[in-house]
Amino acid sequence: MQFRCARKKKKKKKKGRRTTVTRFCCTNEACRPAARLHSSLCRRRGKRDSSASQRRRLPDPCVRLPFLSSSVFFFLAVQRHKLPLPAQRDRRIERAAVASMGINRSLDVAVVCGILLQALLFHLATSQPFIGVNYGTIADNLPAAASTASLLMSTSIGKLRLYEPHPDLVAALAGSNISVLLGVPNGDVPNLASSPAAAASWAAANIPTDVHVSAISVGNELLNSGDPTLAPQLLPAMQNLQAALPTGSTIKARSISSPLDTHISTVHSMAVLASSDPPSSGAFHTDLAGSLDPVLEFLQQTGAPFMINPYPYFAYASDTRPDTLAFCLFQPNPGRVDAGSGLTYTNMFDAQLDAVRAALDAKGYGALDVVIAETGWPYKGDADEAGATVDNARAYNGNLVAHLKAQVGTPRAPGKSVDTYLFALYDEDLKPGPVSERSFGLYQTDLTANYYIGLANTTAAPANMTPPSAPAQVMPQPSKGAMPTGFCETTAGVPGITQGQQVPQSSSCYVPAGAVSRRLDATTRQLIWLAVLLCMGMALRK
Repeated sequence: MQFRCARKKKKKKKKGRRTTVTRFCCTNEACRPAARLHSSLCRRRGKRDSSASQRRRLPDPCVRLPFLSSSVFFFLAVQRHKLPLPAQRDRRIERAAVASMGINRSLDVAVVCGILLQALLFHLATSQPFIGVNYGTIADNLPAAASTASLLMSTSIGKLRLYEPHPDLVAALAGSNISVLLGVPNGDVPNLASSPAAAASWAAANIPTDVHVSAISVGNELLNSGDPTLAPQLLPAMQNLQAALPTGSTIKARSISSPLDTHISTVHSMAVLASSDPPSSGAFHTDLAGSLDPVLEFLQQTGAPFMINPYPYFAYASDTRPDTLAFCLFQPNPGRVDAGSGLTYTNMFDAQLDAVRAALDAKGYGALDVVIAETGWPYKGDADEAGATVDNARAYNGNLVAHLKAQVGTPRAPGKSVDTYLFALYDEDLKPGPVSERSFGLYQTDLTANYYIGLANTTAAPANMTPPSAPAQVMPQPSKGAMPTGFCETTAGVPGITQGQQVPQSSSCYVPAGAVSRRLDATTRQLIWLAVLLCMGMALRK
């Protein structure tokens, strides 16, 4: 609603001369108190000034503020103008009134700018919603749930992936800003697929109500699990679990999703890709179409993300030249041009991610979000496991975190952040296989860090954390032998399954990796621009 004050001029004759006095009238009841005050000031000024050209106008009390209701604004306007006027009719009083209003507005600008600055600092200090971590349990020495929850809340980690329900840990996270990606073990999939009642029973027993569940993953790398009986049961299990979610609650997935929706999805290995050389040629295995295509349609209908497990470490394990290591660790390198798209890739992580996006585009599901459910680098390995060192693990995970925080996106999707879960929170001492399989943990089970990658909430690292050191910079060197021609060609190896959790397997990948962008993240830039624009807008109203 717009309120306007109209001026009316009335001419008086006084001792042979005319004096013009400006009066005010208002057609709206809400405007009249301020208008009467303004009119009173003008009458006092008009009687003192005989020349209309010498008069100066006071600020219009009927200023429009779109973000305040009219009643509140006019109350404030009247209160601001209620300045004590002395008996004498001196224009200095009017100037003091104008100066007082200017000071009030300056204070308004300062208060608003201060609030915005506090909001910006709060944003920088809180958890990063796109950085998560996996919680593996193939171990006999894991710390208490309360200790794990305290550790997570002392970091900028905003998401936790569980491979199976853990009520104690979920309860310990209540009241925090950490969301949960809840997993359904592969062994439970047939039961969920058997009937809606079974799915409803599982949901009632395992989906928490006091912690936000961002998604539920039905199985882990199930399509490449080696058990052909599981693939046809994946979609029915997802559908039954979807129907079992409470209708109308914040954990009910919808086609038009909100940030508090819980989505039903499943996690795939990179072995679902038949082609990824170059990333623009990404394509899924045709023999998986019967099981994968209905799942993709389900994800599109419900707004759920496509989840994938890329591991650059295994690329280096199959090609141990120094330039390949630099590509995998986000270190300086010349980059690699995708001949199909003309895009230049400077790190393997982006190329793998864009290969997945290209495969989704080819199927007609390019609008699906992609979530990195697992990625990591071991800090220790057997004698024949090249690259499994503390320096390389620190370089990969630390540079990946910086890359994600910069929110520069990928060449195919610039500026688009992607939720990424680091593997893993702790070492798992009962895992079979080489030493590297038991050495992916960011932390030891005594809560000390294996290395520092900038996840602490404060600028100073906790006393029990290993201080950061500069990662070994491996500069590209002339290659010995033929250069690989592909970006990320996955092998046909099938991941193994242990207690519902799959052991990461290698893929034959060769993708450039580059230096990490040090730009401010996109959300911070938006807050800064918002603060600048609002402060400028309020300053101009002075």
